[in-house]
Amino acid sequence: MNIEFKGKILFWRGPAPWFFVTIPAKQSRELKAISSLVTYGWGVIPVHVQIGSTEWKTSLFPKDGRYLVPIKASVRKAEDLEKGDKVTVRLEVG
Repeated sequence: MNIEFKGKILFWRGPAPWFFVTIPAKQSRELKAISSLVTYGWGVIPVHVQIGSTEWKTSLFPKDGRYLVPIKASVRKAEDLEKGDKVTVRLEVG
């Protein structure tokens, strides 16, 4: 399954701060429908992600009926991204 969407980079301030992009509701429902086939536990879904020319592997986190794409520091640096920036995200599940 491949998904492409646009979203805003959000900052989550916690014990271990992270940056995320929230997957829209429609695509989150599609992911939820296949999650039992691909999850390795806790509802997380392994994905291959691309923003700009940067690609990496990570896992989506479920949150309040949607999924979050974690955006690690090396990606933000390579693509010159900050909190609040709007990005196009391409996901390949699996």
